[in-house]
Amino acid sequence: MKRLEGKVAVVTGAAQGIGAAYAEGMAAQGAKVVVTDVEDTSAVVDRIKAAGGSVIGCHADVTDNDSLKAMVEKAESEFGPIEILVNNAAIFASLVLKPFTQIDEDEWDAVMRVNARGPFQCVKATLPSMQKNGRGKVINIASGTFLRGAPMFCHYVSSKGAIVGQTRALATELGKDSININCILVGLTESEGVKEHTQLDAAKAGTMAARVIKREMLPEDLLGAIYFLASEDSDFITGQCVNIDGGALNY
Repeated sequence: MKRLEGKVAVVTGAAQGIGAAYAEGMAAQGAKVVVTDVEDTSAVVDRIKAAGGSVIGCHADVTDNDSLKAMVEKAESEFGPIEILVNNAAIFASLVLKPFTQIDEDEWDAVMRVNARGPFQCVKATLPSMQKNGRGKVINIASGTFLRGAPMFCHYVSSKGAIVGQTRALATELGKDSININCILVGLTESEGVKEHTQLDAAKAGTMAARVIKREMLPEDLLGAIYFLASEDSDFITGQCVNIDGGALNY
């Protein structure tokens, strides 16, 4: 039997890259997947349908409560109550590496609004649906940049540190509802955004040198942890972080 058979899963920021890999992988494991993004989700939806999966696409802004409410209503109408939420949406690929003194307040606020406030709003929006379901799994996506304090990316690193704190705080509040909240710390991954970000070449070389497993990290390397944290296998695990980076950092 597939590990996520019949479970309703929402993946934010899933129009491309790592989010798309999460959505396609979970669908392959039997989940009914709601692919959400502010960008066009049709390519991912079409691939999942072609592979025989159950899926709908939904335009959703993680910083807009009305948009999130409409997404939850659509998910419940099509598939039933939500059990799994993967908080993947974030600003990353468009950011230019620069000293913190050159990051203006508007850019800081934009990153924090999407990367830190967005997951908070998504959990609030999906909570009533998970309560109807009687259980839930929230998987937050942070970054290994938080563990090493990556330079020239202060707002992004700070936003991902906030996700670690948010994971721990919400886990203590929602255990009574049988809702587990855990976090994946993602290492430097060869997603579309990373491949196109020419400023990351030096970081790639340093990361490869530090890794115990000497190869590039691919989106597919994250799927095993996603399946584990979304399934009953992790029912007694909450408030935790899993670092996936090929052994570059110990956590």
